[in-house]
Formats: sequence, structure tokens, C-alpha cells
Amino acid sequence: MLKIGLLSDTHGYLDPAIFDHFKDCDEVWHAGDIGTVEVFTQLENFRPFRAVWGNIDGADLRVRCPEHQRFECEGLRIWMTHIGGAPPRYNPEVRPVLQRERPDLFICGHSHILRVQRDAALGRTLYVNPGAAGQHGFHRMRTCVRFGLDAGKVVNFEVIELGRRGLIEK
Repeated sequence: MLKIGLLSDTHGYLDPAIFDHFKDCDEVWHAGDIGTVEVFTQLENFRPFRAVWGNIDGADLRVRCPEHQRFECEGLRIWMTHIGGAPPRYNPEVRPVLQRERPDLFICGHSHILRVQRDAALGRTLYVNPGAAGQHGFHRMRTCVRFGLDAGKVVNFEVIELGRRGLIEK
């Protein structure tokens, strides 16, 4: 089993608690709007790291990660992008590819809204948006998620609340 820590929309702020929450993870994934090269580098130095750039990320981050990550992991076809929309209102650029490829796990960020759901229209596709882990945005609670990938299944899914936006706990 591979343990994954997933976050999005840090917007240049990386809560130190992430390192504790993800200490047992084998990989860390970031679904875009990283914000700074420093956040990227901290995560890259912490664990094996996969990321996509988001709409606020500049050229310095866009050269370090792609807009889309499509890969296979532990028997699952995974697609991670930043602006994906949400079931049933996917981004118009994403929708036809989703309908054709039907990944097992579709991950995106951008909305700052934590949402996890099976999309029946796409068969067994699990949609995951980890919410926003950063301080910038309209969200009230900063969130990320942790889960396992085991023999073609997503297991042990956990939502982690990092605290209210604007409140930095010490």
C-alpha cells in the first residue's frame, strides 16, 4: 500500500503541521496554486512529490511541474490538474477527456471547496478536491487529505482540518 498526502491551494503558505500530518506518507501530491518556489521546494525535499501548476503560479513554478499529471499508481489510473470543475459541471476542456479516459481517481483544486464523491456518470471515477490548505481565499477551514492506494482501491481516506483560515496556530 502507498500512503498519499494531498493538498492544494497553499498560495505560498505551507502550514508546518503538514509535515506532521504527512510524516507517514510515501508521497505528497499538490493540486496546484502552490504560490512560491519555496513551498514547492519544501514539499519536494520532504517526500517524493508530484504537483501541477495552478492559475496563480508563475513561470518559476510552471517550469517545475506540468498543468496535468496523468499516471498509474498501485493499479489506479490517476489524473491530477488544478482547474477541473466538479461533478457534473466539469471544466469544458477537461470534460471530454474525462468522459473518454475515465480515470479511477480525478484530483483537482482551485475551488477551495473540499469535496470527495464517486461520479456515477463516469463509472467508478472518484473525484477528489482536498480544499485549500493556505491562508488566501474565501474558505473558512483549511484542509488537506490523506489516503492509501492499495491494489486498485483508494483506502483509509481521511480529511485533515488544519484550522480556520486567518488563524495560525502555534
